[in-house]
Amino acid sequence: MLALRLTRAARLAVQLRRLLVASASAGTGFLLLCALGHALTHPDAPGASSLRLAWCAAPLAATVYLAVAVARADPGTRPRPGLSAIGLGPGRLMAVSATTTALSAALGSVAALLGFLYLRGDLSGAPVDGAVSGVLALGQRLPAPAVVTLLALVPAAASAAVALTLRPRDPRPAPSAGSRRYGRFGANGWGAARETFGAYGRYGARLASASASASASASASASASASASASASASASAQPAGGRPAGAAQADPSGALLTQASDTLPPATTDGDGSAQDATGPAPVTPRSHTTLLPWGIAVLTAGLAVETYAGDTATRDAAPSAGVLLGWALATLGLALAGPGLTHLCGRLLQAVRPGALRLLAGRVLMEESHRIGRPLGVVCAVASAAYAAAALHDADATDFGPLSVIGAVVVAGCTVATLLTAAVEAKHARTDTTDALLRLGAPPTTLRAAAALRAGALLAVFGPLTLVVAQLASLPLAR
Repeated sequence: MLALRLTRAARLAVQLRRLLVASASAGTGFLLLCALGHALTHPDAPGASSLRLAWCAAPLAATVYLAVAVARADPGTRPRPGLSAIGLGPGRLMAVSATTTALSAALGSVAALLGFLYLRGDLSGAPVDGAVSGVLALGQRLPAPAVVTLLALVPAAASAAVALTLRPRDPRPAPSAGSRRYGRFGANGWGAARETFGAYGRYGARLASASASASASASASASASASASASASASASAQPAGGRPAGAAQADPSGALLTQASDTLPPATTDGDGSAQDATGPAPVTPRSHTTLLPWGIAVLTAGLAVETYAGDTATRDAAPSAGVLLGWALATLGLALAGPGLTHLCGRLLQAVRPGALRLLAGRVLMEESHRIGRPLGVVCAVASAAYAAAALHDADATDFGPLSVIGAVVVAGCTVATLLTAAVEAKHARTDTTDALLRLGAPPTTLRAAAALRAGALLAVFGPLTLVVAQLASLPLAR
């Protein structure tokens, strides 16, 4: 009931985004029902029906991706202070988002069922004639369990993906890898890393916080060499009577310099790896880098192109694209999605290179900050554009007709990816509202902000445009032969 109330009271932009999810769900459900109709009409060709059902995975994934982006950009289901007191914590809001997504996708599935029954003639009384008549299972009864299963696939997958994406996370920061904890049996957990027997009291492990007896033993061990004994005698002669040198340097048998703790400063704690941490407070948080997945994305993209090349070489010329081509395109899309944030981050760095001004500095910093939001949608759009270019090249080379179902699938995939990119851009704009207001209060002209936005768009187009053409050319070469 709460999900229905939030859906009814949402703003117009939110309602339009949910309508897009319902439309995509309707297109995907119609394609799934057409695959079922093809299997009923051609029982002697299970391989072709299975291939049609496998190709429905592309619009299904695009619909789920759009549903997740719409749920993340919904302002009505974001956690706010004070909502937990009335029972609307993060977990409850996540359930509301998943329910709202399921309702939108279920509405689209019902629309797909009504359209399929209308084309079959079950509602109008006269079936349609044309290219889709062979996948409507005319004159046959539709199995109800199969229809319900296929129509429930999109709402179930979309709601599960939204629940997984918006699941409550622990707001407490994770303990740093360098912090060292010693726990005995029965204490608050074990240590972060277990040590071997005697590791804590091993000689030289706590030399930074050693006492005067440790310094005396170190001086005795250093007297084995002439230079070490001379330096030790010089430091001993410079030391006042009854005192201890503050910050005196000593040498271990391997020749490394070790600093001794003074009386005024607290000793620094050393972890198992030998790295010292500041005792006055936690280490400063380093900015998160989005270029770590860039090599993995390039590797997956290369693997996808290799699989597609192999599948294109083994397939016959007049046959439909095989499952290997679908797998290759899926791997290429995954690779571009993984490499998208890293490429966007690199675009921001390139904008700030070679003595940047205020405009380039602002545009580059915004791109680096928003790379995790718009990088993956940009990579997916790049992959879809490459696939569309390859399909167009294949159509020009072979003069093949894709048919109405292929057009519906292409429209669903392209529309979902573009809508996801626009939704991510709107979400990023709302996330930097405070920064924009602060710049306007400081006297920055609005034309500067618009020029920075245009510069960001130009930089992304200059990087992702040639990348799309290169991937499209490599993907279309094995299919055109």
